[in-house]
Amino acid sequence: MSTPPLILLLSGSLRTGSSNESVLRTAQAVAPARVRTVLYAGLADLPHFNPDDDTDPLPAPVAGLRAAIGAATAVLICTPEYAGTLPGSFKNLLDWTVGGTEICDKPVAWVNAAAAGRGRGAEATLRTVLGYTGADIVESACVSVPVDRGTVGADGIITDEGVREQLGAVLARLLVPR
Repeated sequence: MSTPPLILLLSGSLRTGSSNESVLRTAQAVAPARVRTVLYAGLADLPHFNPDDDTDPLPAPVAGLRAAIGAATAVLICTPEYAGTLPGSFKNLLDWTVGGTEICDKPVAWVNAAAAGRGRGAEATLRTVLGYTGADIVESACVSVPVDRGTVGADGIITDEGVREQLGAVLARLLVPR
């Protein structure tokens, strides 16, 4: 009996109830029974990146991040764009992945939850930084799914069936053998 695949969900937002978190919670809700998902909750705990600290023993939150990435079959990111790029806290998370090998060759994709025409700066930065890490960007799983806040339930899950179907398709594409 094989272990079901695990998709690590990384939100680039620290705001509780953000659209990005709703996208990832919805991805969890629509994931097939054979797929496990874990929503990473340690973004706020990561120390500021300092190359001097990128040695063993790693700071505990960094070791936890790298272990979570290492245990995952694939990674799905949903992050806002601030000032034309990634939020500093999420760029910090990504900086901590550059010195490790956990994300190298791992299937990675992102969902842009911003309104149409927005979020392109964050996508461009993701593409650049993930290139440095050696991540395997799954282009067909990188999508824009604008979130209408009126379709988010009290549980933080999106009710719009079209969005739910899109997110289910993203998860499936992330797990296609390459």
